[in-house]
Amino acid sequence: MKKRKIGFALSLVLAAGTLLGACGTSDKEEGSTGKGDKKKEFTVALVTDVGGVDDKSFNQSAWEGLKKFGEDNGLEKGTDGYHYLQSKSDADYKTNLNTAVRNKFDLIYGIGYKLKPAIEEVAKQRKDSHFAIVDDVITDRDNVASITFKEHEGSFLVGVVAGLTTKSNKVGFIGGTDSDLINKFAAGFQAGVKAVKPDADVKIEFAGAFDKADKGQSMASAMYKSGIDIIYHAAGGTGNGVFTEAKNLKQKDPNSNVWVIGVDRDQVDEGQVKVDGKDYNVTLTSMIKRVDLAVEDLSKKAKDGKFPGGEHIEYGINEDAVGIAPSQENLTPEVLKAVDEWKEKIMNGEIEVPLKPTK
Repeated sequence: MKKRKIGFALSLVLAAGTLLGACGTSDKEEGSTGKGDKKKEFTVALVTDVGGVDDKSFNQSAWEGLKKFGEDNGLEKGTDGYHYLQSKSDADYKTNLNTAVRNKFDLIYGIGYKLKPAIEEVAKQRKDSHFAIVDDVITDRDNVASITFKEHEGSFLVGVVAGLTTKSNKVGFIGGTDSDLINKFAAGFQAGVKAVKPDADVKIEFAGAFDKADKGQSMASAMYKSGIDIIYHAAGGTGNGVFTEAKNLKQKDPNSNVWVIGVDRDQVDEGQVKVDGKDYNVTLTSMIKRVDLAVEDLSKKAKDGKFPGGEHIEYGINEDAVGIAPSQENLTPEVLKAVDEWKEKIMNGEIEVPLKPTK
């Protein structure tokens, strides 16, 4: 299989005229309007994992990228333009993918590594349809493009932030599942903390789900009670519970030193809390993972007839695809300077960020 790295030279200027869909589908009739036939517009859909399109994290970022692509290209939301199908359970993945195929979408995204088995099966059966999987790699299908990220690199940087900010010398990580992907987040975070605070205690735990906010809250409660003052989550909707617990503690005691590090998108809004008329924010920073730009970028390629079937596209620090969020109000100049220095070391190959945490 071919593998390549690409950046984000996204052109917003589109060729004039209407383009045929990348799958080579036939012209679509307008119906009984009497206006005759018109060429089919390019259509694209995504199937979420169980976190849902409004998880304030991974799926939401993907949908934001798809919406921007649709709006920039004059497409309407729905089956004749850009659309999403929400999965309530793992059993919905195959059903939703087949629904998208039946609706003749030119490109169909599966958001999250959990969709890999379903995409492999459906793509094998539907060879004329184009698919893209985000966060995993499918090696043997020419009608599937694979998108992954170097989450460990961005996680290293927020680990640097945590190591330089913690007062208790104890920080925590809550992952959605104990999987290779989520361990990349944990490994990078642990390595970043240790790089600047070798004696810091980094506690790593997994919730076993991406859609259990109550579980995230209970795990965060136990961590904060143990003296941990900063928690980095890579847990989708489960991570929303971490924010809830931190905000509850802040409301009880505005002087409490509790922080959350968000994931995938800038989660500064999730940390907003008001206490006695005064505004606070428990979001220290977020590790942004530009799923939105990756989805937008690949959609444009497919629309232009350049669908990278069979290819693995990987995004990291060198492609500006992972890093710390632009909201930096809670970070000191010294911390930001250190982040830049460590980022440069990763970019020039001076250090290699691990993929698995040490025990």
